[in-house]
Amino acid sequence: MSALVVGGGRVAVRKVRALLDAGAKVHVIAPEIARELMEWAASDTEALRITQGSYAPDHLALATLVVAATDSRTINASVVEDARKAGKLVNAADAPELSDFVTPAVHRAGDVVVAVVAGGVPAAAARIRDAIAESVDGRYAGAVDALSRLRRKLLDRGERDTWRTVSATAIDENFCARVEAGTFSEELDAWR
Repeated sequence: MSALVVGGGRVAVRKVRALLDAGAKVHVIAPEIARELMEWAASDTEALRITQGSYAPDHLALATLVVAATDSRTINASVVEDARKAGKLVNAADAPELSDFVTPAVHRAGDVVVAVVAGGVPAAAARIRDAIAESVDGRYAGAVDALSRLRRKLLDRGERDTWRTVSATAIDENFCARVEAGTFSEELDAWR
């Protein structure tokens, strides 16, 4: 997937990070570029390309999706209009109601990914994400990793029914309590 981010400030940094984390190739265009973006581009020229200059509709050509993340409502509205005319998915950082998609506040703990949206209020989404992150930590990453390895092992051996039993038993209504208490991995050992 290729993405165009129009804007080079604080909001663009968040949007670019999310896109890079999702595996996108990102092109950022803005007259002024945050130092963090420049450092990322210097360390990974395959994933992130920077153009220091003004946006023009021609920049949309190679993008699958577009993010309008400038500090100008006028420029963002223009980017949205151009993207729609070009048949591109677009996100307006300052106007979620004009967006085709949203970028949630994301927390990762291993293979566990929690995404939060909060009615177009990114700061609230970030606070909620941070609150969730306090409990959804490495314990969950370890539990999910162990479950994933056990699932793969059982399915590879043709033991689908055994996996269903393990899944129903191990991932019951007390799953989170056992993970947070640190007893889950010991219980899972009985199935290995």
